[in-house]
Amino acid sequence: MNATAFYEELGGLYGSRVLEEFGEIIRLYDFYEGKGQLWPKNGQLDYLPTVKRTNFIKKLIKAEARFLFGRTPELSVRAIRQEDDGIAREMTLFLNRLLRNNHFGDRLVRAARDCFIGKRVALRLCTDEEDISIGFRPSLEFLFEPREDDADRLKKIIFFYQLNTEVPHRKQRIWKQKFEMVEGRCFLDEGVYDGDGRLLESRYENFDTGLTFIPAYVILNDGLCGDLSGESDVAELIENQNAYNRLTSDDIDALRFNLFPQRVATDASVSSLDKLVIAPGALIDLQTDPTMMDGKQASMEMLEPKFGYDDRIEHTLCRIKSDMYELLSVPDLSTEQLKGTLSSGQSIRAMYWELLCRCEEKWTAWEAALRWMAYGVFHLARETGIASFPPIEWELHIEHGYPLPDDEETERVNDLKEVEAQVRSRRSYMEKWKIAADPQGELENIDGEAQTQ
Repeated sequence: MNATAFYEELGGLYGSRVLEEFGEIIRLYDFYEGKGQLWPKNGQLDYLPTVKRTNFIKKLIKAEARFLFGRTPELSVRAIRQEDDGIAREMTLFLNRLLRNNHFGDRLVRAARDCFIGKRVALRLCTDEEDISIGFRPSLEFLFEPREDDADRLKKIIFFYQLNTEVPHRKQRIWKQKFEMVEGRCFLDEGVYDGDGRLLESRYENFDTGLTFIPAYVILNDGLCGDLSGESDVAELIENQNAYNRLTSDDIDALRFNLFPQRVATDASVSSLDKLVIAPGALIDLQTDPTMMDGKQASMEMLEPKFGYDDRIEHTLCRIKSDMYELLSVPDLSTEQLKGTLSSGQSIRAMYWELLCRCEEKWTAWEAALRWMAYGVFHLARETGIASFPPIEWELHIEHGYPLPDDEETERVNDLKEVEAQVRSRRSYMEKWKIAADPQGELENIDGEAQTQ
């Protein structure tokens, strides 16, 4: 799409910087997929060089996202006052049903990958007549502008994607949706444009959504204070990935051209060499070249290659691979690394300690987004009439865990001690360990049985 159309929407230095960044993000995605890991071949060589790619970047990004959201966070509504517990349970059931219908766990893992590659993702809420949809959009499908006085709140956001891949701009079709805050109200513009930015079909124009907030939230990957772009985990790995690919490719070429011994004939006639047969048990009639001076005798020997770099290249490749794992704090748990290591939950957690710290740091941004999502869902449900709950004071409880084997028995004993010390409720314990489908009902049964005894 014509960049001028988007530049006019955002304006200023920030808008132009974001548009220029798109080329970099496309290259990051290409590198993640492996297409960007190719390099030009030397056309002056008398052989076709090997181009071998071992895509550690995709493996590491997937491992990082899988560890962060391999166990989907569990969201529940907790009432501030005990008499509102019934309403809170109904709100929890509504929220969890909505998340299941939107395949939230799968979308969350995919969104994490996009965020680690493309620096940021947008969490978007949409409504229709019957339901609310929750989705994520990658950085190449949205532009945003924060408020001047609060960089964490949106003033404007534009979603877009290409509907076809026609080459002439006038035949291209691009869908665009813009949310903008004006005097405390959220207004919507939506339509279909051609590749030059001309409006072809208007679906909404300056439409007042009735909302007091933009139904979207931008999640940044790492970054510093005031950073509106985020950082890419892929960018940290590019140099090491290129070095690894080229070394392994050169190693294959070295094997191709040095693995087999070479036969060297000295002072032999051309006619005898033309009749040379290479086969098991073959007899060679090696004749001396008649043009040689007296005393010359034809001879043949084998020139065996001697590799002397095996240890060095193996050490270099291991060091490059180790650097890539360390940059993302992902443990390299190969068979050799695990030899002689204890297999308890405590020892495995120690191996993952750096990755745990890294994911906890990233979780702070995602937790804020999930809390915004929950409050936004109930607000949209009330405004659209999809669901309505009596107004209560509540807070969102998020149970976030990592796919690590824990010493569950020890944890259960500690939790029971907290219940006995009255620093944890019985209901909280039952919900955590999923002892009953209806914890409140089970507690009432337990109390009833205790009274009859």
